[in-house]
Amino acid sequence: MALPHGRDDSVGRNAEPARRFGAEEALALRVAIVTSEAVPFAKSGGLADMVGSLAAALTRRGLDVTLVLPAYRCIVERTDVAATGMAFPVPAADGIERTEILEGVAGKNTPAWFVRADRFFDRPGLYGQDGGDYEDNADRFAWFARAALALLARLGPYDVLHGHDWQTGLAVAYLRLQPERYPALASARTLFTVHNVGYQGLFDAGVFPSLQVDAAHYWPNFEFYGNVSYLKAGLTLADRLTTVSPTYAEEIGTPEQGYGLHGVFSERADDLVGIMNGADYAVWDPATDSFIARRYSAADPAGKHDCKRDLQQRLGLPPADAPLAGMVARLVDQKGLDILAGALDALLSRDLQIAVLGTGDPHHEQALSGFARRHPDRMAVRIGFDEALAHAVEAGSDLFLMPSRYEPSGLNQLYSLRYGTIPVVRATGGLKDSVKPFDEAAGEGTGFLFEDYASAALVQAVDRALDCYRRPAAWRRLMANAMAQDFSVDRTAAEYAALYASLLDRAD
Repeated sequence: MALPHGRDDSVGRNAEPARRFGAEEALALRVAIVTSEAVPFAKSGGLADMVGSLAAALTRRGLDVTLVLPAYRCIVERTDVAATGMAFPVPAADGIERTEILEGVAGKNTPAWFVRADRFFDRPGLYGQDGGDYEDNADRFAWFARAALALLARLGPYDVLHGHDWQTGLAVAYLRLQPERYPALASARTLFTVHNVGYQGLFDAGVFPSLQVDAAHYWPNFEFYGNVSYLKAGLTLADRLTTVSPTYAEEIGTPEQGYGLHGVFSERADDLVGIMNGADYAVWDPATDSFIARRYSAADPAGKHDCKRDLQQRLGLPPADAPLAGMVARLVDQKGLDILAGALDALLSRDLQIAVLGTGDPHHEQALSGFARRHPDRMAVRIGFDEALAHAVEAGSDLFLMPSRYEPSGLNQLYSLRYGTIPVVRATGGLKDSVKPFDEAAGEGTGFLFEDYASAALVQAVDRALDCYRRPAAWRRLMANAMAQDFSVDRTAAEYAALYASLLDRAD
């Protein structure tokens, strides 16, 4: 059967299995990225930004990249996604579910494929709605794993299968445990990236028989304190593992941040590498950003003042010259909302305005909105997500708050650096890797960090930032340092390309 784009599943470059690659020769690699979300097609958080921008950057480097996602309702309704005419049966927990294949293009020329089964994915949300998960997520993403592999076996062969987070853990596991079902992928090496260990895809142990895996694999690869963990399946069965910053790679090997999987990470420490996520500067750059009131750059930063006035006007804040601290985040404890709530009385007594954009825990939404109502001249809160407003907050703020309990990588601090918006962050995960303490005497550093997860520590860090703001020469130096940083996704892609190549070097 001839496949779209002129590929035929009977011919593949793996006819030369003895090939070996150096880092520069990684350009020849064929990589299949399996993910539950990716911009511009489906997004619930930073996973989508990272995967979408990484795929585009890898393609720019010359790799042959394929994206595979579920065909959610939001994807089926897009005008830039079309049916291919391909369809085939895929095993499901309760029998066989036929899939139809749709296709689109991510970025400029990265092929994206979508496995459609409306019973599973024709829904308002990706993983749930009204604050809860869909009850059949175990079945949905087990089927997605099977469907993705069945599709890639028709499009393949591939050199590397790269899965992301618990929703794709079974794709890695099935390929490792049942390669005979996917012969065109049998020689592919597997890489599994964990973006946030706090989300593990945990389900009742009763789902295990429906996964159609030999019972001998239950204890070492799937069992997690009496439950089944799709994340553990990917972590224990992939050839190599990555996470999204070097510091987070160390943190998840500890009981405090391993969420019960620290033993797995310790056992696989030699196969785990932390690669810092990168920012897509084609989207997040004040010199080219179409969402902001006036473009600016490190060489000509004057436009930032106009962006601040625009943000104040949008949010109904008075056009004060006081520093403005922005925050764009999921409003959940992980992002530090509990210590922020404890700090707001003190912060709002300072000469400071605060702007918050996000959605999440109703308790935090209500608490923040209450502060804004009581301090309308000092604080504005917008519940929900607005892409244009997110860019306006980055461009119009002087400070950016990220008081996270833990932060595997973080992207907003990278955007903030580019926009000359100084990060105030807790020293954890990717925040610690990307933001360096400002040393005014040495003229070095890019932001303000604090160690203790406490409201008082956050207030002290903000006070240090406000003190610096009152010294214009020091603040200009700090902004210049921040805007000079390079956390481009192209750097991230170069590290992944080298890692893919090393996977082939290790293949026998």
